[in-house]
Amino acid sequence: MVSEDVGSGDLTSLFTPNKKIQCTIKCKQTGYISGIPELQILFDMYSIKCWPQFADGDKVKIGDIAFKLTGPAHDLMMVERIALNILSRMSGITTHTVKYVKILKKVGSNAQVTATRKTTPLLRYFEKRAVVVGGGLTHRMGLYDMVMIKDNHLKLFAGDIKKALSAAHGSIKKHAIEVEAATTADAVNAAVGGADVVMLDNMSPEKVEKTLKALEAKGVRDDIVVEVSGGITIDNLSDYAVFDVDWISVGQLTHSPEALDFSMYVVEA
Repeated sequence: MVSEDVGSGDLTSLFTPNKKIQCTIKCKQTGYISGIPELQILFDMYSIKCWPQFADGDKVKIGDIAFKLTGPAHDLMMVERIALNILSRMSGITTHTVKYVKILKKVGSNAQVTATRKTTPLLRYFEKRAVVVGGGLTHRMGLYDMVMIKDNHLKLFAGDIKKALSAAHGSIKKHAIEVEAATTADAVNAAVGGADVVMLDNMSPEKVEKTLKALEAKGVRDDIVVEVSGGITIDNLSDYAVFDVDWISVGQLTHSPEALDFSMYVVEA
């Protein structure tokens, strides 16, 4: 991040005084803050002393001081936008996640909202951690920590879910295996075939209900984690949360959240 923004050097610092200054970072919107440890690491890289005024997950409101800072003017000006980008992005994701978690609690659901791999390139750690701060789950961090057999993988097995699962179990011993199911029959076949997680992909609430009943009838519902995914937003979340599902994955948490606005101000120079 620093090399991307600073490059060969901050040109503006060539003609501005490099005296010790004091700054604050203020919140310009109400929401839930995250990114505190990440900013502490950034500031420490440049010998900037920082005093965070909140902990990750705390609610903040307009005008709240999130950080008090002291350090060389050149360094503070150089990392200002990097720090604000991290803080704004992570806090926006956390704030958005909290909204989903509150809806789940309101309808009495035991389901947990999860992130997806629809993240900004190179920012997955930050974005997924922001989801966790907001009360959600990371889901898998990447291709390396859980198997997911998706529709394109199934085409390599001529659509045979049981055959795909048999191949997976022959190669994978220590990681969970998830199967993407587009139909009720797919979901049942995945559960019977030994999947650990069955994703009900792009199913309507009515189809989810039908599939859950089919899994119950087959006696395999309690053997698996049931995930619903695809087109789920803050507006239709409760339509899915009323069912006995375990995970509700939402790409919107990380691919298009509104940033929470912060600004840095020099208070003593």
